Amino acid sequence: MDKIGILGGGAWGTALAAAATQAGRDTLLWARETDVVAAINTSHENTMFLPGVALNPALKATSELADLADRDAILMVAPAQFTRAMAASLAEFLRPGVPLVICSKGIEVATGSLLSTAIEEAAPNHPVCVLSGPTFAAEVARGLPCAVTLAAEDPVLGTKLMDALGLPTFRPYLSDDIVGAQIGGAVKNVLAIATGVAAGLGTGENARAAVITRGLAEVVRFGALYGARPETLMGLSGLGDLILTCSSTQSRNMSLGKAIGEGKSFTEIMAERNSVAEGAHTVDIVYKIALEKNLDMPITKAVYRILKEGKDARDVMDDLLARPFTDETQ
Repeated sequence: MDKIGILGGGAWGTALAAAATQAGRDTLLWARETDVVAAINTSHENTMFLPGVALNPALKATSELADLADRDAILMVAPAQFTRAMAASLAEFLRPGVPLVICSKGIEVATGSLLSTAIEEAAPNHPVCVLSGPTFAAEVARGLPCAVTLAAEDPVLGTKLMDALGLPTFRPYLSDDIVGAQIGGAVKNVLAIATGVAAGLGTGENARAAVITRGLAEVVRFGALYGARPETLMGLSGLGDLILTCSSTQSRNMSLGKAIGEGKSFTEIMAERNSVAEGAHTVDIVYKIALEKNLDMPITKAVYRILKEGKDARDVMDDLLARPFTDETQ
């Protein structure tokens, strides 16, 4: 695991590349944007997606997928909805058996598949792992401490990846629950939008705590459909990620919700951004599955009504607060 490839030159991909380089790995980052590649290779900064963060000159970037052919592992950091296509394109160049580590968070909207399923179908000769947890890209890139879940069905492979990527300030904790490690990271983005809306409406810190806690109940309910273990959803990739993403406007999803709560439209917010708020996509498929499976996910439904049906945020919040009282286990 000496040679690590990073597929995706956004903020999170760049942060992971910085961490891998700091861990002493020969790290190559692939980015679609030639400006990103040039900036990393010449000025050692991702001026488009992670400005102001100095990168180790040892980190190199490329816009050619073929350049990743000699890598020992690939961290998959492309946006969730492009993961399947990118895995298929990349597999043409990799030798069989090179692990593909999912570092994006989402569910494939077109199929309802987890990203692990999408990769397994697109690149069947490559083991799939998951790296997920409570992390903001800029903090990771600057070397500030964090902890993540590293899920792999093969414990030997998981240990190799942990040893390759681990640092005192980037602490992987092993799991074999690759399903659970994905569910928490995907659904929490939807809940972060809800928390942001509540903040934008000025509902207070008590309301934020309520949304986080009742949102966690929705995560566990949804995860049970896929066989996610409850203890995984209570760990770094579940509860930990949910707390972080719902607590700061560093989160693209929370900041999106906050702007909506303050009166901006979804369309105008997205027109001002060059990065993806995955929850805006994930809410489509999570809400659809919840309807089909008769799952009670009122917070998810509220986000769907605001983003996809154009309902007024204040009216939706009032409807949510008017729901009948019930048992906390429900």
